[in-house]
Amino acid sequence: MTREMTGAEMVIAALADQGVEHLFGYPGGSVLPIYDALFQQDKVRHILVRHEQGAVHAAEGYARSTGKVGCVLVTSGPGATNAVTGLTDALCDSVPIVCITGQVPTHLIGNDAFQECDTVGITRPCTKYNYLVKKIEDLPRVLHEAFQIAASGRPGPVVIDIPKDIQFAKGLYFKPKDLPHKGYKPKVEGDPEKIKAAAEMMRHAKRPVFYTGGGVINAGPDACHHLRDLVKLTGFPITSTLLGLGAFPAADPQWLGMLGMHGTYEANLAMHDCDLMICIGARFDDRITGRLDAFAPDSRKIHIDIDPSSINKNVKVDLGIVGDCANVLGEMVRLWRSNTAQADKTSLDRWWKQIEKWRGRKSLSYRPSNEIIKPQYAIQRLYEATKDRDVYITTEVGQHQMWAAQFYHFQEPNRWMTSGGLGTMGYGLPASVGVQLAHPTSLVIDIAGEASVLMTMQEMSTAVQYRLPIKIFILNNSYMGMVRQWQELLHGGRYSESYSAALPDFVKLAEAYHAVGIRCEKPGDLDRAIKEMIDIDRPVIFDCVVDQTENCFPMIPSGRAHNEMLLGDTVGKLEDAVTEEGKMLV
Repeated sequence: MTREMTGAEMVIAALADQGVEHLFGYPGGSVLPIYDALFQQDKVRHILVRHEQGAVHAAEGYARSTGKVGCVLVTSGPGATNAVTGLTDALCDSVPIVCITGQVPTHLIGNDAFQECDTVGITRPCTKYNYLVKKIEDLPRVLHEAFQIAASGRPGPVVIDIPKDIQFAKGLYFKPKDLPHKGYKPKVEGDPEKIKAAAEMMRHAKRPVFYTGGGVINAGPDACHHLRDLVKLTGFPITSTLLGLGAFPAADPQWLGMLGMHGTYEANLAMHDCDLMICIGARFDDRITGRLDAFAPDSRKIHIDIDPSSINKNVKVDLGIVGDCANVLGEMVRLWRSNTAQADKTSLDRWWKQIEKWRGRKSLSYRPSNEIIKPQYAIQRLYEATKDRDVYITTEVGQHQMWAAQFYHFQEPNRWMTSGGLGTMGYGLPASVGVQLAHPTSLVIDIAGEASVLMTMQEMSTAVQYRLPIKIFILNNSYMGMVRQWQELLHGGRYSESYSAALPDFVKLAEAYHAVGIRCEKPGDLDRAIKEMIDIDRPVIFDCVVDQTENCFPMIPSGRAHNEMLLGDTVGKLEDAVTEEGKMLV
């Protein structure tokens, strides 16, 4: 079935045919034909953000909380370049995004025309794929291919750059089913012999651990179900990266907590001392591995990932399996159930006894206070107030992000939206806008730092315009907290430019946006104030004034190994906290 329409109309038709309900964008001269086509239809709802970076982060939040492709529409030149931070964030965290950018007319490309930039060249390093459409005949195919590329294999952002004259041109539009896809066909089924080999390695392991990442969540609900089944069948401990939180329930006794730079003592020591590591949907990021030559030195390693380029990229593994996590895990569960052989129970019992000793260290403990709010306590009280609700959490980037990962216990996938690979300050507020649009009746909270949230604070206007009752829960310590922590531990307490010297009154700022502001300064008032925040059916900025000097522990200093972490009761200075042998003081 084909019909003639303009390029601008094709864009809207393709979005509708792909099931897009919300489009995050900001208009400009080079995309006005598309905005005119938007005005004349009611299938795709446009959400007007206040900055193009916010558009991509909102689309990321929408995508990560739903499993769908997030969609963005921005103009040429500064519109496209403003989107680069969000696109890079989506690439690092494997978030499926289709970003449509306007471009100057084809005959002006390369002439330094008004608001022209080389969008394809600029976005090539920060997208999974990108297009410059020069013929109207190519547009339908490109639009539908972009969605397939963004969502399949390892997900990621795709840019479609459409010159203005192509938007005005007329051509024949084809629906997705009329266009067979060519070329890009990711491998989704794992090699059966390699899966059998992995099962055998698991059966003979004496100190095994599952190390999981965001790829499990990206693979969908089936992957998470299979992971939970496999962990139960084997009896192995499991840990996760920052982006993998929720794939396995935090309340389960086999859960060791998050690993890595600010991971738990038990998770990091289990990784260091294991004899078999089963890595699923993670990429051996430097925040996880620490010093590579000391990373799990006595272990054999299995790596399951849909991205073949990730296998042996950072860490050499003994067995690499390329395939979709859901398919590979499902086959591993089937093999484990069908074979009477079990794990080495005696060795596994000894392994768990060692893990329980590490757990007894209580690495997330902190010194409570009746006078000042500790940031860890604030997250704990927020969790207790919301754990039985239909809640989604986004974060900014910094200490508050790590405390949220440590103290907000996720039981289900797709409930945790944070910037992992790029570490983008300002991510959480616009992401919460996208999440709230996708889940209008759910409670959506952005756990924020006062420095980070100011980078995209303008998106409060978007929340107010669309009546999105997001809650911005700010842990306000008047510092760029993680920068201050590193300056204290690694740079002799020289707090160079990390102090937030001219902060706004967040209550008044909320009121200026026609939202609601709440401030809390005492631990005894916190529960009441959190309840007030939750009960308000409007956007809220919650200014939670916390201890300025609190640091986020555990912490593996950059370039150190897992068994060289600092705990909260170690001496504050790095050189005093680590012995000459480089071992942790406990």
